[in-house]
Amino acid sequence: MTTTAPDTVQELVEAWGAMGALWGINRSVARVHALLMATEGPLSLDEIAERLRISKGNASMSLRELRTFGVVRQVEAPGDRRDFYVTEPDVWTMFFRILRERKRREFDPALEAIHRLLARPGAQGEVRGRLQQMGDLLATVEGVVNRFLKDPASTRAALALVAGLPFDRRKKRT
Repeated sequence: MTTTAPDTVQELVEAWGAMGALWGINRSVARVHALLMATEGPLSLDEIAERLRISKGNASMSLRELRTFGVVRQVEAPGDRRDFYVTEPDVWTMFFRILRERKRREFDPALEAIHRLLARPGAQGEVRGRLQQMGDLLATVEGVVNRFLKDPASTRAALALVAGLPFDRRKKRT
């Protein structure tokens, strides 16, 4: 049951889909995620496909991707044999799960590729210097991301401090 006006839900779905596409996330995956975020209670595969006007196959693949990221889970409804889906209720937990998975899928292979290139003979002069700088930059970013992922509660507090926002430590920690 949606507690938000349908036009507001649709706006979120389209905006989240567009943002996801800009960040390299499949638009349908982002739209399914937005629909689940804007919906109170679980939705079935059929409901998701119908509400987003996408095929059940597309909805199913999108849900599988979201489950891999750990931001959507499958739930059961008593007396109904269909599978239903809900989103992770805590947005900070969602953020850290997405960050961890994107690091594993995208960042780690790029860093490994730079290390392999630097280990090989061939790159000389300015090219080698740029590759070394890129390796140093990526290693620095990796250190920051690893620290972010190691202690999400401290990361939330640090981000709030940097942004000049209050941080309430009594809230649920991820």
